[in-house]
Amino acid sequence: MPDSQNRQTVIHSGSSDGNIAVGFSDKDMEARADFLPPSGKGSPITTGSVNRVLDKLNIIHGVRQEEIQRAIWDCNNNRRPVRDVLIAKGEDPVDEITSFFAVNPHVYSRPKVPEGNSRVDYRTYTPFVIVKKNQVLAKLRLRREGKPGMNVHGEGLPFQTIQPTGVQGGENTRTEGNLILAEINGQMVEKSGVLDVKDTLTIKGPVGYSTGNIMFPGDVSISGPVSDGFKIYAGGSVTIKQTFDVTDAITKGDLKVSGGIIGRGRGLLKIGGTLKTKFIENCRAAVRKTCTVTSAIVNSQIWTLENIEMGDRGLIVGAELYALKGIKAGAIGRKEGKISAIHCGVDFTIEQEKEKNNSLIKALGIRVRQLREFIDAEEDTEKRGVMIEELRQVLAEQQKASEKLTELLAKTVYNEDAVIEVSGEILPGTLIEICRIGFPVTEPLHRVRIKLEQGMVVTQPL
Repeated sequence: MPDSQNRQTVIHSGSSDGNIAVGFSDKDMEARADFLPPSGKGSPITTGSVNRVLDKLNIIHGVRQEEIQRAIWDCNNNRRPVRDVLIAKGEDPVDEITSFFAVNPHVYSRPKVPEGNSRVDYRTYTPFVIVKKNQVLAKLRLRREGKPGMNVHGEGLPFQTIQPTGVQGGENTRTEGNLILAEINGQMVEKSGVLDVKDTLTIKGPVGYSTGNIMFPGDVSISGPVSDGFKIYAGGSVTIKQTFDVTDAITKGDLKVSGGIIGRGRGLLKIGGTLKTKFIENCRAAVRKTCTVTSAIVNSQIWTLENIEMGDRGLIVGAELYALKGIKAGAIGRKEGKISAIHCGVDFTIEQEKEKNNSLIKALGIRVRQLREFIDAEEDTEKRGVMIEELRQVLAEQQKASEKLTELLAKTVYNEDAVIEVSGEILPGTLIEICRIGFPVTEPLHRVRIKLEQGMVVTQPL
């Protein structure tokens, strides 16, 4: 008998008669029976005899008549024992669960990392939970009423009341009805049952495979270095306390790097605010506001709509710099280094658009000449018609690009007040340009200010 309390009953007293032994589970929630066949000329088990046993044992709830009848038939006809038959089953109580806020599982959902797949770019996976403004962080689960249970004797069993821990809204969240919502774009952090949304992503170590690429709508603070190959996209400012190995980075705010910036020739920075760092090597950076570099700019291209500020020891080597308002540096050039080109007084965004349109106009002009040659040489009427239609489309694109270039020329901004100041030496070979007026340096210049006067680039001692 399974899980029995050894309470048994026998239907017939004769030793040869069929009989039934009944046992009960814990709390009498189940009654199970062994059906034993008669021997010799003994009497078989009957429904009436089984019911008398049920009455005697007070089994009145959840009686399973079909199982009983099946067992009686099997036992009597096949003359074999039928054991462990569930003849009655009670009902378990249903616990009451109080209402609580449960975290929305969708905020934690992210693609699973396939195991053993060498093609997976693990840099695209991140451990951070990034949420959007008004995103649902948690939902209220309503109270579930409890229901008493009942054992096979019809005795009631009380239910329990469960109070789940749940969560509550914290910093930068709001509760509306049955929902907890994010008040801002940011990182959701759950701690001690409180959901906060942080407007700053703080990374206490390096950026690498443990963090993946950084894509965050607010400010980002990184205590360690940023490894080569990892991208950073921030809707606010970025602070890096060590070296920044640039692959691709875009910030709407400022970028501050306590170490230096290394681009390995392919790095690209787009900064919507200011840039402050110790040095820049082999990198390209487009900066909307002032760019401050205390040590050196080497083999790099820098564009800014304000100034490039360097200390008295700030060295420019093999760099191409564009600054609308001007540049201050310690020295330009190195005898064994590549020459540098300094462009001031022009809006680089318009200049880049002009270069892009010029390149497009040039490419379209080449295609126009090719198509005209092909059309003149083609004898097949159908093919000539296709090429003539393509020529028409290319000419239209060429006209559109020319009109765009005309608009850009009208928008060209020149800052004739742009100034270049160098507290040390400018070596020969350096190209200086202010408002598109060139000034090649043919002999060393020391402690000079270079500016535009009456349409000419002139030098003055500091």
